[in-house]
Amino acid sequence: FRCLMSSILITGGSGYIGSHTVVALISAGYNPVIVDNLSNSKITVLDRIETITGKRPPFYQIDLRDRAALDVVFQTHSISAAIHFGGLKAVGESVAEPLRYYENNIESTLSLCFVMAARGVKRLVFSSSATVYGDPHTVPIREDFPLAPANPYGRTKLMIEQILQDLYAADPAWQIALLRYFNPVGAHPSGLIGEDPGGHPNNLMPYISQVAVGRRERLSVFGSDYPTTDGTGVRDYIHVMDLAEGHLAALRYMEKAESLSPQRQEYKLNLSSPDSLSFPRRRESIPLIVNLGTGRGYSVLEMVSAFEKVSGKTIPWQITDRRPGDIAACYADAIRAKDLLGWTASRTLTDMCADTWRWQSQNPAGYP
Repeated sequence: FRCLMSSILITGGSGYIGSHTVVALISAGYNPVIVDNLSNSKITVLDRIETITGKRPPFYQIDLRDRAALDVVFQTHSISAAIHFGGLKAVGESVAEPLRYYENNIESTLSLCFVMAARGVKRLVFSSSATVYGDPHTVPIREDFPLAPANPYGRTKLMIEQILQDLYAADPAWQIALLRYFNPVGAHPSGLIGEDPGGHPNNLMPYISQVAVGRRERLSVFGSDYPTTDGTGVRDYIHVMDLAEGHLAALRYMEKAESLSPQRQEYKLNLSSPDSLSFPRRRESIPLIVNLGTGRGYSVLEMVSAFEKVSGKTIPWQITDRRPGDIAACYADAIRAKDLLGWTASRTLTDMCADTWRWQSQNPAGYP
């Protein structure tokens, strides 16, 4: 049967960022529908979402490249928008397996857009990444900086951005937001959902937390000779619940833009003038583009120290060679997100570490 209540499609919705966004959407009164192939997530996350929110969102185990199966979801539910998280996301793995990344990430997005267009659903929030900037000439990073990703993962994100910009320029009915977010960490404060990477962690915080619970002997610090305060890489770490709320803010922004403009025109986005907001007769040929970050960076060793203070655990670490594709420092200029979306990251580094530790200590082996 066809569900009459409007729903939001969440691709990759049982994954780390997706599951937290599902919780944020339900809490805000939305009805998410999850599509995920479970390649990097567990079905048990649905039980946890239900415990937190009191609602169990519809779930479809589908590979996004399967257009026929995806179309059935649109036939079953009245989808009004999609938030697209689904994709492979490990930098190091993308360097080793570039073809797999190009095939999966780009074909998945094309499939989603084809089905959305066929069903007349043309509101899309895309989970992009700060990796599209590559090694920036300076920090903090603004949205109008040159785009030069340093690894295949980042290049897939940039290619998808370009595809969506072409789609947006060709068809004025589309509303598209490209959210370039920085380094998500932390977990829901309940400790029920969090980051549970399969195999060896590719990101810093789950590696630290797995050392803290005894799953790993020590942390490997990839490089100590970067031009930073202590020689280790600096990143803009953002609490995953702040990030989830950023997607909600982008969705509401597009809903408001549509309600104010019968012609479905977007706010004019002039990258050279962050304060420029207007409804032009002829809209700009770029979608909404915003960074989601805190606006400051922490080094690897600063993160280790902060986590030790919160957890009371000592984190053994050792310096190893630099990791291919990594850069020295990367943190956001987050002014545009505040100006356009009314969104800022509110949770502190202590919150990030405390929520990570609560999740990992309560779930030492991750999801069952």
